[in-house]
Amino acid sequence: MEKKQFKVRRRPEKEMIFGTRAVIEAIEAGKEIEKILIRRDMSNELSRSLFAALEERVVPIQKVPLEKLNLLTSKNHQGVIAFISPVQFQRLEDIIPFLYEQGKTPFIVVLDGVTDVRNFGAIARTCECAGVDAIVVPSRGGAAINADAVKTSAGALMNIAVCREENLWEALKFLSDSGLKLVAATEKAKQNYTEISMKEPLAIVMGSEEEGIAPEHLKLCNALVKIPILGKIQSLNVSVAAGVMIYEAVRQRSQV
Repeated sequence: MEKKQFKVRRRPEKEMIFGTRAVIEAIEAGKEIEKILIRRDMSNELSRSLFAALEERVVPIQKVPLEKLNLLTSKNHQGVIAFISPVQFQRLEDIIPFLYEQGKTPFIVVLDGVTDVRNFGAIARTCECAGVDAIVVPSRGGAAINADAVKTSAGALMNIAVCREENLWEALKFLSDSGLKLVAATEKAKQNYTEISMKEPLAIVMGSEEEGIAPEHLKLCNALVKIPILGKIQSLNVSVAAGVMIYEAVRQRSQV
């Protein structure tokens, strides 16, 4: 049987933390962690301590073969590598009450399954330019929030709140219960995006180009809208579609 070959793009070592104890200490010190890779068959007292340290934190964990870890670094990683996030994540349940207390009308963008770093960075840049209050992303199944994302966003990710949620369904339910109108952009919709109001507290939900928005998330939304496609290509790039939706909200809100 042919041995599986792993292709791994090495990240600068300054973006990584090696070793179980070092990762635990970074977590306890409040370092923001993008994700943690742990050896697939690892099971010892230190690994159990690591999982205990992560219990109250939303940090993606991937169990991978030892070969993948060895490709990332030649240092003694002890079966654990953590990637440091350049972004300080915020809590959605803190942001929404704060916005209301400030007399603002919340404006949130939720990304469901947008995995391409360039698309994510471009959306973040548009959000920051348009005055969006926060971007909500899932802890798994979304784009990596790393130095490449920050660069693609032209630094916007350093100037806008990003909320990484363990359960996107619960996050959407929280937004809905908090009085936000959930508007989903989907080709399954019958209404055009200009035909609904976006002046009230709002969360625009965007899905991936391949899968769209998850059905269980669509069911929570108050309105499903589409962007008219007049040419032969049947869909827009998700970052372009997000820009169209976001600036329609800006246009409507400027008329209040």
